[in-house]
Amino acid sequence: YPIGGKVSLPHFRDYVIENFNVDLSDRREGVPVPNEYPAPVPCPEFLADIRGHGIDCTQNGEDRLIRCHGQTLHDVHMMRTGTFKRIPDVVLFPTSHEQVEQIVQSANKRNVVLIPYGGGTSVSGSVTCPEGETRPIAALDTSQMNRMLWIDRQNLVACFEAGIVGQDLERELRQLGFTVGHEPDSYEFSTLGGWVATRASGMKKNVYGNIEDLLVRVKMVTSKGVLERSLAVPRVSCGPDFNHLVLGSEGTLGVITEVVIKIRPLPQVKRYGSLVFPDFGSGIRCLREVARERLQPASIRLIDNEQFVFGQALKIPGGPLATVGEKLKKVYLTRWKRLQLDRIAIATLLFEGHDAQVKQHEAKIFTIAKRYGGFSAGSSNGEKGYILTFVIAYIRDLALDYSIVAESFETSVSWDRCEALCTNVKSCVRKECAKHNIQHYLISCRVTQTYDAGACVYFYFGFNHAGFSNPVTIYEEIENKARDEILASGGSISHHHGVGKIRSRWYPQSVSDVGVQLYKATKRELDPNNIFAAGNLIPAKLQDTDEPTSLKAKL
Repeated sequence: YPIGGKVSLPHFRDYVIENFNVDLSDRREGVPVPNEYPAPVPCPEFLADIRGHGIDCTQNGEDRLIRCHGQTLHDVHMMRTGTFKRIPDVVLFPTSHEQVEQIVQSANKRNVVLIPYGGGTSVSGSVTCPEGETRPIAALDTSQMNRMLWIDRQNLVACFEAGIVGQDLERELRQLGFTVGHEPDSYEFSTLGGWVATRASGMKKNVYGNIEDLLVRVKMVTSKGVLERSLAVPRVSCGPDFNHLVLGSEGTLGVITEVVIKIRPLPQVKRYGSLVFPDFGSGIRCLREVARERLQPASIRLIDNEQFVFGQALKIPGGPLATVGEKLKKVYLTRWKRLQLDRIAIATLLFEGHDAQVKQHEAKIFTIAKRYGGFSAGSSNGEKGYILTFVIAYIRDLALDYSIVAESFETSVSWDRCEALCTNVKSCVRKECAKHNIQHYLISCRVTQTYDAGACVYFYFGFNHAGFSNPVTIYEEIENKARDEILASGGSISHHHGVGKIRSRWYPQSVSDVGVQLYKATKRELDPNNIFAAGNLIPAKLQDTDEPTSLKAKL
C-alpha cells in the first residue's frame, strides 16, 4: 500500500490524538502466544481413518488456535486477551475433492463435527466453535486445495479448487491474460470457496458481477453425497437452481470443493477518478441517477465527511510545494466553490474497459455529477480512496493497541430509504454512546455498491474504551442497537458478510417462519447427523426444534 513502510504519518497521529483522546505512549499489546491449550476431545477412530486415507492432520495447539476464529472484533479481542473457550480438536488438510469425501464419510461414521476453514476472514462468527459442542470438532482447512484445474478460453470459464486465495486466483489468471474481476476488501486472504459460502460481493461488481453472477457450477460434498449440477452451460430451466442452495450456506450443509467461474479478458484501460459533492445527500442522489442510467463504472463509492477527514489524515507528508498545494486546494473549495469543508462528501471511481469507452463513460458521469453540485477531484484522489478500503482493516487491529475498539457493519437498502437510514443509524449510535458515557468515538458511513433498486452501505464505528472494563461487550450492545435501527429503517441484516452467528438472531424475521423451516428441512436432508454443526444462520435456541419462530415468540 502507498502508506506501507512509512516511518511517520504525523497527520494521522494528530487525528487520533484529537478525535480519540489517545495517549500514544500507552501502548497495550495482546498477550503472547500461549504455551498451553485446551486438551482436544478424544477421537482416536476418526484420526485413524484420516491417517489411513493419507490425509494430513494435526492436533498442535497453535495450529488449532489459529483456526478457531475469524476477524470479528470479538474474535480478535479473544485472541489478544487469551480468553478463547473452545477451539478445534484437530485440523485437517485435504488436498483434493476425493479426500474431502473421505473426511465427510468418516465424520458421519465417527460423529465428528466439521467446520470448513478457508482464509479466516469471516466477520460473522461463522468459523467460531460452538462453546456447548461436546463432540470432537475438526477444522477442515482448504488451503492445500488451491489449484486451477482447467481453463476454457473459448467459453471464458475456469475451474478452481475452493481453497485458492483471491489474490492468487487473480495472479494465475492475469498471467494468461484474464481476470475474474471479483475484488472484495479481503481478497488478499479470502478464498473462492468462502466467497461462494457467504454470497460475497466485490468492489468491481458493476462490471464483473457479484459471486452469484460469476458462478457457473459448484461442487459440494454433503453427508448424502456430492451436490453438483451436471452441465456448465450459461443458463438452464430445470427447477430450482441448486447453485443457490450452496451460495450462502455458510458451511452448514457441506464442504465446497470445486468452483467453475466466469472469466473475462484483461481490460485495456484502468483509470481512477473522484468527485467532490457539497454534502452526502447530494452524492447519494448523484449515485442514484448514475444507477438509473445504467452508467455505473467498475466501482463507484461515496464516503461521508467523517471518512473524508479520516482519509485525509492518512496522507503521506510532502515537501513545501505539497503544503502550498494543499492550501490552494482548500482556498479553491471554500472560496471559489463555496463549499463547507465539514460537510463535503467524496466519491471514488474506477473505470475499466476500452479507452474510448472509458472516456465516454467518464464524461457522462461527470455531467450527471454536475447536476448535483459535484465536480472532479482528479484520478490520484480516486486511487487513494479506493486503496483506503484495503487499509482500514489493518488500522482497526493497530488501534486495539491504543485502547480503541472499532469494527464495520454493512447493509443493503432501497434508494428511497438510503439517506434516511444513514442518518438514523448515526443518530442511534450517538445516543447509545451518550448512554454509556462514551465521549471519544467515530461513526461514519459510505455507499460501496450500487444497484438499480438500491445500494450497499458500510458503517464504521470505533471508540476510546479507556476506563471501561468490558469494551467489546459495550461495542456489541451498541452495534446490535444499530442493527435494529437498520432493520427499522428498511435495511437488510447483511449485504455480503453473511449471517454467521452474530447476526443469526435477525435471520428468522428476515426469511419468515416458512423460510426457516425450509432451510431446516434442507439441513436434515443433506446433513441428517448434523456434523456440519457450525451453528450459523439459525439461532441456537431454534437449532433443534421444528416449532415456527412466531409460536416460540408467543411462548
